[in-house]
Amino acid sequence: MTHPDAHRPLYEVKANLFKGLAHPLRVRILEVLSAGPEASVSELLEATGLEASHLSQHLAVLKRNLLVVAERRGNQVFYRLAYPQVADLLRVARALLGEILQTTERQLVERTGLPEIPPAAVVGA
Repeated sequence: MTHPDAHRPLYEVKANLFKGLAHPLRVRILEVLSAGPEASVSELLEATGLEASHLSQHLAVLKRNLLVVAERRGNQVFYRLAYPQVADLLRVARALLGEILQTTERQLVERTGLPEIPPAAVVGA
């Protein structure tokens, strides 16, 4: 069976991938899964502080976007990253954010050396 995205333009498929990442708690779940080979639902609940129903919804989005896979063993479900490149993507995003923050900090420091600009005079005051 082919995936529903198989005949869509690559830029649309990429956009859907980023939609799957577009929530801070989903990114947190992926970070937890990146730290080890897998995590049980109870471990994910503890690491994220989410209620079970909310965790389930986020995991469903991540599964639908092919970012995680699940495996049932007995009465427990374990999740892992579907591809190791997901962890790479998170690492690149973290490095990019670090660069952006450094640039912003540099720009702020450069602004502090500028002379004060007085407010404009109010006409008719």
